[in-house]
Formats: sequence, C-alpha cells, structure tokens
Amino acid sequence: MSSTSLIPPQRDRFELPRETCYLNAAYMGPMPSAAVAAGQASYARKGQPWRYSVQADFFDAPEQLRRQAARLFGASPDDIALVPAASYGLASAARNLAPDAKSEILVLDEQFPSNVYVWRELAAEHGARLRTVSRSDNQSWTEAMLAAISPATSIVACPHVHWADGGALDLAAISDAARRQGAALVLDLTQSLGVMPFDLVAIQPDFAVAAAYKWLLGPYAMGFLYVAPHHQAGEPLEQNWIVRDKAEDFARLVDYADDHAPGARRFDMGERSNFQLVPAAIAALDAMLDWGADDLAATLGANNSRLAERLQPLGLTETTPDRAAHYLSLSLPSGAPADLVARLASRNIYVSQRGDRIRITPHVYNDEADFQSFATSLEDLL
Repeated sequence: MSSTSLIPPQRDRFELPRETCYLNAAYMGPMPSAAVAAGQASYARKGQPWRYSVQADFFDAPEQLRRQAARLFGASPDDIALVPAASYGLASAARNLAPDAKSEILVLDEQFPSNVYVWRELAAEHGARLRTVSRSDNQSWTEAMLAAISPATSIVACPHVHWADGGALDLAAISDAARRQGAALVLDLTQSLGVMPFDLVAIQPDFAVAAAYKWLLGPYAMGFLYVAPHHQAGEPLEQNWIVRDKAEDFARLVDYADDHAPGARRFDMGERSNFQLVPAAIAALDAMLDWGADDLAATLGANNSRLAERLQPLGLTETTPDRAAHYLSLSLPSGAPADLVARLASRNIYVSQRGDRIRITPHVYNDEADFQSFATSLEDLL
C-alpha cells in the first residue's frame, strides 16, 4: 500500500492577495502563477504568428498535454481526447451509445445540468427513459444508484462526486453492477479528477470526462476525455483535419485522408492545438501531477476535517453520507442570513451555496490564516 504525505500550503505558487480567502475550487480554481505566465507568453506569441512551429506548436504541445492527462486517469495517451468542455465529452459519448427503446438511462437527482440534458436528448431520440435517482437522508449516492440499476438499465451517467453536496460514489461497485446488466458507464470527473484517486482498472468506464478549470487549476475551455479502447473506432462530433493521418504534412493536406490518427485522437476538438490555452494547461497539470492525487486527497481531507470540527459549534453540520475528502457541504443553521455568501464575499471570503448547504472547497493554496478568517467571520455573521 502506498503511503501519503501532507502537502504544506502552496500559496506562494499562486497570485492570491493575502486578504483574499478563496474557498471555492469547486466553482473555479485559480491557475498557478506558472500557468498564468505560460498563458501570457503564448498570447504574446500570437502577435507574431511567424514564430509558431508546425511540429512543436500544432502537434508536440497537444501531445504533451495528452500524456499529462493520461497520467491523471491512469490511462494510455492513446485513450485521451482533448475537448473544450465536459459537455463536449459527454456529447461524444452519447454519439456512440444507442440505448434500447424503453430502457433506462440513470442520472442522479440534482446532477450537474451538462450531464442531464445530453441524456434527456438521447433518451428521446431512442425511445428510452431518463430515470432520476434520488437518495434518502441516511442513504449514500452509491446505495441509491446500486438500488436503481436493473435489467432495464442501458446507461449509467454519473459523477465521482456530486457537485452540490460532495457525496462520493463507489464507482467500482457501480461499474460492476452496470456491467452485469450490459449497461454503459459514462462519468463526469470534473469535481474529482486530480484530487481524488481514480482506479481506471477497477472502474472501466466507457467514457469519462473532466473539465480543467476547477480542481485541475487549468484554463477555461479545456478538458480531457477518456475513451475506452472498444469505443475508439467510433464517430467523433467533428470531422476536422488535424486528427487525420499524416496531418503533419501541411503541403499535402488536400490529399484527403480517410484514416484517423490512432486511439482516441479522432475525438479531439477542432483547433485542439489552441496556442493560448495548451501551454497554460500544461503548466497547471505539471503542478497537479507534482503534488499527486493521493497526497492532495490526504491534505485536503485533513484540512476539511479540522475545519468541519471548528464550524460544528456554529450549527453547520455534515449531512452527506460518504462525503468526498476534498469537499465540505454543510447544512446551514435555521436563521442563517439568506445572503450569507454575499456577506462573506464583502469580507473577501469566497464560498458557494447550493440549496440549504454552504459548499466549502479549499485547495493547496489555502492555509491556516484562511481557515481562521473564515471561521471568525462565520462566528460573527451567524
């Protein structure tokens, strides 16, 4: 069994003013300073486009990013496509799945909209049924999903961590149940990849996607799609030139190629070489891979446990079974100000509210001063 170590606060690697207490990675993660610098430098180069290299900028940089993303998933680079958003990856999955008429596509109650709309459309197209899986107060999302999977299930579409309440799902158990019924498994890992261990061998999803701009601390409009090998000959959303065989030879581009580049590359977005975003994403993933998912999970979990204990006397309590270690979603006490999040923001403290819960999602840039400032302000406002 591998051991973990706690990561000391990494605030010096970010451009966060000391007076800012940012506890909202689940909304949007700030890019590390190195990623900001890489992005700024790449924008400057766009002012002198003759400096671009066909091999280095159009092909080598995206492949470097693909290799990094593959390490996050525990996959081969050939299994990864570069996509602009989770919705694009989920649409790619839907394009290559055909549920039987009257079968059921399972999603979670209050699941993030991008992982609902696409399945609603697919169900309507094939005469299937979209079934929303709810949980009782003392039931975990895993228990609820396992109870819902049946011979009628054709697709299970779920996250690793519920974006609203932080409940974690046992994806290995869910995958096993889905496979026994012949159902496909499609995952949105946006709220978990990189900060929570992901066992690809045990889970074996058909497709899994993660946007880069939250926990992965990358730029907006960049994401990564895992495509299982048995789907890699499927139909992409686009028919773009750069994913075709021998696209590196610009002099021969009109010798149109029917063959695609190997693996999941056929699912890459158009303009996947994005000269402004790719360098920033590479720098962000460099930092994430340096810290490592195991150590990040241990560090964020330890910080959140201490913070939950500190806030409990204020009436903020945990009500989510199987909470993910990097998430805090605490029920607010009765009488809490309706504009609590806005009042905290006026003090340069940033969190989110989802329903009657306050969602607190720190990252490695947070330190004890942040947690003390947050707790003191809550004591005052509550």
